[in-house]
Amino acid sequence: MTSSCSAPLLAALLVLTLLAAAPSPAAATHVVDTVADSCDAIRDFVDYAFCAAALRSAGPGASTADRHAHLLMAADLAAARGASARDAADAAARAERDPAARDGMEACAILYGATSVPALRFMRGYAAARAWDRARPLLALTGQAGIGCDAALGGAPEGEDKRRMAKANKEFDQLSTMATALLNKVDSRG
Repeated sequence: MTSSCSAPLLAALLVLTLLAAAPSPAAATHVVDTVADSCDAIRDFVDYAFCAAALRSAGPGASTADRHAHLLMAADLAAARGASARDAADAAARAERDPAARDGMEACAILYGATSVPALRFMRGYAAARAWDRARPLLALTGQAGIGCDAALGGAPEGEDKRRMAKANKEFDQLSTMATALLNKVDSRG
């Protein structure tokens, strides 16, 4: 009789032990959003909402990636946006009849193609290898195209191409600033 009473008691004890050891549903679903953490760390330099939207657009793994991966994503996004801006400026320069606007667009294409985009690509490569001493000197070049392009178009008459470039420059500036700020955060952590 003791064995028949102890079997249900032993089964109940086993079930209670398993329930106590199992993680709660809240604990099982709690995942840290690393995008929020990275964007919060650089919010003094880049708009938080822009940062979060940009990193999330990089792919489904962004929300669990570490800050180093976010740096690489930001550099890739900035380089892609810069290459797109360079192509747009080049096309606008070829089609432009106004000499000031054409010269401004040509300057934009040169600034993106010869400085910022290559600098971002090199910086990204060095950052991927964690060669901070090589990545850091490139920071001075990464954001120059957006600023320089706005200045080059200053004397050009208002038009759709100028407005489009101003928008592209602003987005590029934000993305290159993200990459710069994230490099500074990652590099400072060792």
